[in-house]
Amino acid sequence: MSTRLDNYLRLHGRKINAALLKFLPSVSRKPSIIHESMRYSILAGGKRLRPVLVIAGAELCGGKADDVMPTACAMELIHTYSLIHDDLPAMDNDDLRRGKPTNHKVFGDDIAILAGDALLTLAFKLVAENASKKKVDLRAIVDAVKIISNASGTMGMVGGQVADIKADKGRWKRLKGSEFSTPKNLLEFIHLRKTAALIRASLVVGGRLAGGSLKQLQALDSYGTCVGLAFQVTDDILDRMGDKAKLGKKGSDRDNQKLTYPALFGLENSHKIAGALTKKAHNSLKVFGNSAQILHDLAAYILNRDH
Repeated sequence: MSTRLDNYLRLHGRKINAALLKFLPSVSRKPSIIHESMRYSILAGGKRLRPVLVIAGAELCGGKADDVMPTACAMELIHTYSLIHDDLPAMDNDDLRRGKPTNHKVFGDDIAILAGDALLTLAFKLVAENASKKKVDLRAIVDAVKIISNASGTMGMVGGQVADIKADKGRWKRLKGSEFSTPKNLLEFIHLRKTAALIRASLVVGGRLAGGSLKQLQALDSYGTCVGLAFQVTDDILDRMGDKAKLGKKGSDRDNQKLTYPALFGLENSHKIAGALTKKAHNSLKVFGNSAQILHDLAAYILNRDH
């Protein structure tokens, strides 16, 4: 990771964490257990990638971090709710997340489900509250709700997760009669929605709230799609080759016969796919000239990360 990107992530990460503490309900409020569960997963760590991307998108279009902070935090709440639900026994049945016991292991399945629901609901409250920022056009708030809803629901993250579940345990190898004609089509469908949609939406929403032009928003959309997919490809590679202690997990997608890029294309070709996506991401930023260096650094980091 470049020093410039590291400093950027640290600076905005501190601001985001402080804002999350302010926005999350206190454990002193009843019923305390649900608020404790929400805070447990949100404050367990993480790169805060999605809220940082909201800020980066806004800054590239002339805005400031404070102008979009409620929406930036909303994207982290949505991401975390999805992780809580993904980890449940009915889904991926994971025991560890970010090196700590998963939410349902600490609070039980019932509270974990409700904590995820509560985080999603709070997220849209925060987007609405972004209207209190004087520099934000109210029409942009409406657009933000549409963009985030599409990226989070059955047209985005939820739809991708459904397809991923249906492909699990080797079922992707038996596609005859399926709505997906090939494993490649299914893989792209899953990760354009499950991973890339929320990353793309974070950038575009940031740019829209800052009053970005159509060309700027299109560039952020293209970049977000490419780095979102590249992030997933490298994640799949790390699942095969990475240090599980660094990744904060145990088990593997290979053991679960999941449909992944290495499973379908092999490790060498998966590295090539990630490289091609990263190159396309860099090219998407030409409209911003030299002002998009942070996003260039981020694309390079995603390609070469080790956890």
